[in-house]
Parts: sequence; structure tokens; C-alpha cells
Amino acid sequence: MASTPEIEGQKQKHRPIIRIGIFIIAHSLLVSVVCCVAGVLALLLLPVLAKKTYISENALMPGSASSMISDQDVSGATRFINELNSLKSKSQNTGIEIPRLIALHMANMGGEVSYHKFQTQQNNFHPLHFFTSPNAEANFVNKTRESFAINTIGIIRAPRGDGKESIVLVTPYNPLNLTQTEALSLGIAYSAFSLLTQVSWLAKDIIWLAADSQYGQYNSVAAWLRHYHSPSFDTCHTIIGNEESESVSVSVPISDSFRRAGTMAAALVIKVADTSEEFEQDSLNIYAEASNGQMPNLDLINIASYLAVHGQGFRVRVEKFVSLVDATWLKVIGQVVEFVGKIARSLNPQWKFGVSVKEYVEGSATLVSSLYNQALGVPTGSHGAFRDYQVDAITMEISPKLSSISKSRQTEFLFRGGRYAF
Repeated sequence: MASTPEIEGQKQKHRPIIRIGIFIIAHSLLVSVVCCVAGVLALLLLPVLAKKTYISENALMPGSASSMISDQDVSGATRFINELNSLKSKSQNTGIEIPRLIALHMANMGGEVSYHKFQTQQNNFHPLHFFTSPNAEANFVNKTRESFAINTIGIIRAPRGDGKESIVLVTPYNPLNLTQTEALSLGIAYSAFSLLTQVSWLAKDIIWLAADSQYGQYNSVAAWLRHYHSPSFDTCHTIIGNEESESVSVSVPISDSFRRAGTMAAALVIKVADTSEEFEQDSLNIYAEASNGQMPNLDLINIASYLAVHGQGFRVRVEKFVSLVDATWLKVIGQVVEFVGKIARSLNPQWKFGVSVKEYVEGSATLVSSLYNQALGVPTGSHGAFRDYQVDAITMEISPKLSSISKSRQTEFLFRGGRYAF
């Protein structure tokens, strides 16, 4: 019969998982250092070990179609831009006239038009905002303010759809100080909207949001999304709908209520970069980071990049951490990785380990830039407002290769931009 001390010794034995936990707690400092070093090494090796860009089979479908943008759509967009520039130079009340002009063209193309009037919100910090929904923030708006902004919304009802899904096209602009690049972005959206009003194969509703960004590009989109996803009983008909002016005196059929379409499946923010630099070819910047580091579906980014490069010949420019591009220590690590890769390939040609020093440095700078933006938790564009409602969205910023665009170059740019957008 076993003695009492032997029985007590058997009872004191713990399971392996418990013993491991006790060991980790006892050596917490050492374990923390090992984990941090392993994490840094994993990040340094990620540009080498990461797989090539993968696009699912469903995501390949947009690339198999050919664009239907016609010269008529582009010429209409050119006239639209000329009217915007003329209105800017003649009218002193562009904050009202430009939204009315946009609504007029939306209605003439066959879209359902409505306005969304909103005011900027106070940026005061309140700890209870963490426990409220995004809709509740509207209660903190200063109702005594007289200044307001007006979003213009055009909706195309899909002939082959059931009204349950929609895609949003956003073009931010400042009506009080409309720039040429903002007019170009509106022109690109015009050409795409003009095409989609004529096709019969559309299965999702299309929403064109001309966002009044005089209070900020993010604020205008966020205000419209709050209104879109919350019930409202006010009307928008009396904002600017039937007022007449010297520049635009045509009555536009504006909806009496806030117009909605189906559940948002995705959103695209189109911008034209205002830059003085000149490039060899038109380039595209893609911004995807939203609030709290949220990212959209990777397929959306891959499709935008694939269609830009292979469809329209754009050069995709990815934001990089500039200070790392010329970092000596990173180039040394890249040389080591390249050397190890050559040795691995000499042992087995099927091993594809290792990249060149240039590719490694650029990949690391891009990775750190994305991690930095996600860690900050600040959206890199107005697309971030959509992620608060679990809608995949990105900002596509097109940079013309020439700082000043001539009329012939503008037509070509609108044609390529419209084909790329849709």
C-alpha cells in the first residue's frame, strides 16, 4: 500500500499546460524579449516570405470585361467641366450654384436626384461617445449655426436588380473654391454615370455622391452615411431645389425626401491629385486604411491595382516610409537576404527564397508605412467613413503625368479615367 507522502506527491503534479503557464509567468521578462525579437524578425522577413498577390476567381471577372465609355460620354463630361469653370468665374454664390448644376446634369442623365444638407460637427472630446453609436453623434451638432453644406446625390436604379444592393461613387469637392482637379474628378464620375444610366445589364443600384467638402472630405461623407443609415423625417426639397438664379434657371426634379438605394456593397472615392510634379505616365495612388486600422477586402485593392496597370496603363504608386528607402541598415539586411537567396537557389533551383536589395527595401518601406497608418488609427481619406458601417471602400487618387492639362490631354484623361472607374 502506498504511503501518504507518495499520494500527496502524485496529487501535486499539474498538467503540462499548467506547468508551461507557470514557467512563462516565472520567466515573463525573458519570454517577452524572445517574443519581441521574433516579431521583429518576422516583419523583416515578411517582404521575402510573403506570397505574390492573389486574386480570387470572382475578382477576375471585372478584368475580363471591356469598357463601354464612348466619345459621347466624354464630350458630355467635357461640357460639364466647362460649365463648372464658367460658373466659378461668373457666380458669387458657388456654394448654391454648383450643387444645383450637378443636380441638373444628374437629372438630365436619368438619375434620381436629392440633396443632403448638413452642418459641421464640433470636435469636442466626450468620453461617453465611446459608448454611443455613430448615429448618436448627430445629437451634438450645434443647431444654432447658420452655415451649412449641401451634398448632391444621384441614384441609378438597376434594371436587373431588386434594389437590395448598391455601389457608391464619391467625388469630394469644395464649391466655395473649386479647383481644376476637383472639376476633373467630377468629370470622370459624370462620364461613368452617363454610361451606367444607359446600360440594361446593371444588377446593383449606383449612387453618385458629390460630397461638399468645405468642412472636410471625411465630414461630408460621414454626415451623409449617418443620415443614410438612420431614419429621418425631414425634407430636402426646399434647400435649393426650385430656386432660380442667373446662372442656372432650370427647375430640377428634386425628391421631397432623403433618397436611399440598396445595402452598400462597396464604395469608391475618386480624386485627381493636385501636384506640380510631372511623371512619365499617369499614376494611381490607392488609400485603404480606415479608422482604428480597419482595412477593406483585399480583393478590392487588388482589382483596382490590376485594372489600373493592365487595363489603362497607369503606374500604381504605393505610399512608402520615405526615411527607410535610404536607410543603410535596411540595405545591409537586404544584401544579406539576397545572398542567402542565391545560396538557396544554388542548392535547389525550385526554392524561390530571396529578392533583390531594391525590392526588399521598397517592400519593407511599404509595409512599415501601412503598419504606421493602421497603428495611428486615423483614416487616410474619406473612404474611412464607410468602414464604420462595414462597407469596403478605397480612395483612388489619379495623378496626371503633366502638371497642366491641355484640352486634348483633358479629353484623353477623362476617357481613361472613366474607363478605369467603371
